[in-house]
Amino acid sequence: MAAEIGVAVVGFGLGGRVFHAPFVAAVPGLRLEAIVQRKGDEAAQAYPNTRILRSYEEALADPAVQLIVITTPNEAHFRMAKAALEAGKHVVIDKPITATSQQARELIDLATARGLQLFPFHNRRWDGDFLTVQQVLATGQLGRLVTFESHFDRFRPVQRAGTWKEAGDDANGMLFDLGPHLVDQCLALFGAPATITASVRRDRDSTAIEDGFDITLGYTIAGRQLLAHCRTTWLACDASPRFLLHGTHGSFKKYGLDPQEPALVHGAKVPPMGSGDTWLEENASDWGTLTTAPDPADPAMLIKREVPTARGDYRGFYANVRDTVLGTAAQAVTAEDGYRVIKLLEMARVSSAEGRTLPVEF
Repeated sequence: MAAEIGVAVVGFGLGGRVFHAPFVAAVPGLRLEAIVQRKGDEAAQAYPNTRILRSYEEALADPAVQLIVITTPNEAHFRMAKAALEAGKHVVIDKPITATSQQARELIDLATARGLQLFPFHNRRWDGDFLTVQQVLATGQLGRLVTFESHFDRFRPVQRAGTWKEAGDDANGMLFDLGPHLVDQCLALFGAPATITASVRRDRDSTAIEDGFDITLGYTIAGRQLLAHCRTTWLACDASPRFLLHGTHGSFKKYGLDPQEPALVHGAKVPPMGSGDTWLEENASDWGTLTTAPDPADPAMLIKREVPTARGDYRGFYANVRDTVLGTAAQAVTAEDGYRVIKLLEMARVSSAEGRTLPVEF
């Protein structure tokens, strides 16, 4: 392994504490050099051997830091990423990459001009359920896919006080919080859509944010239509399937979310990558179901079986960051992917406001 890449994680809320610092620390070749936490000592308690910085400017000026991870509120992403690139640092930005596609394009141009790497943190490509969907599609057992449905629902009928995530800003709300995950997964599976149709809503009785959406991405593949539905509501008292796929020869249905986030919230420790220690496996009770018709002419004769969920592992994202910075791999999630996601979310708002289907152009 080449010399370690010094990493500074900026922010130690849920993002920094759960999704970034543990996985940076677990990937050989990355060194958790510093954590920027303006107040409090939670980061120092969790990482006693890591330097705690009290200002972002310290991280920007630190020659031991080559990569900066931005986990701050959404509205600050553009400003802080631009400063990091101007300081000569590679950058990881938690989703959404920026509040607007214009800002994302400016960062991409700046990174390219400076010869630096810019990574949108679309970690849900390393969810076990999504990896399983990819595997099921690759087998061809569903036949020609007709509809793809992806839900990321919660039950929070009362607005939470004191959190920036529920502050009335266009960069906040579920469209820009969970929307990037769902839309990015569709782009990873199917590429750029031809059309977008959306309903972006405020479903709760009292809310300052967009707390529900339905986005339908229309594809034409080999002359046939495929519809990919991305859906979120905060009024899901009973769960919908996380994934539901229907094809000409069968269906795949999967409930439940990847177990990595809840495990980390409850104190699980991420083992070093390559140590031989296994990271999380999903309980068999949460596996998805594949139902197929071996003979479509006999639709009553169906075969149903459980599909073991692939092991999700967010360490894979940071291993790719390491390899890309070292020049030994291509980016798995590109800055252009981040731009396209934001562009589609902006188009979803327009589609919803105007009540029409829009052609997609990037």
